[in-house]
Amino acid sequence: QVQLVESGGGLVQAGGSLSLSCTASGRTFSNYAMGWFRQAPGEEREIVAAISRSDIITYYADSVKGRFTISRVNAKNTVYLQMNTLKPEDTAVYYCAATSSLPYGLAERQYQYWGQGTQVTVSS
Repeated sequence: QVQLVESGGGLVQAGGSLSLSCTASGRTFSNYAMGWFRQAPGEEREIVAAISRSDIITYYADSVKGRFTISRVNAKNTVYLQMNTLKPEDTAVYYCAATSSLPYGLAERQYQYWGQGTQVTVSS
């Protein structure tokens, strides 16, 4: 089992920045690729970004490319999501997730472990 705990959500004005963290415990963190997903009210959960086990390969959804950065520090069992130039449409609950898929997964069903989510609200 892998337990994931997100932190760093909150309320920010449009154009502002937030940094999310997700700390893992349980099995060896470096054995898993990691992803950040989000779910807005009334919408399906969608992938935002993903990162391979060794921090070499990353993926970004088109909607966040150039504004968000995913990174990880395996020694700290933590994955980060730096969110800049936030827009109201970025408002959602953000989840981190772990997958054994290589180099990472793009679909929810590929992820075995999930955090509880953290709310991000961007005001206009």
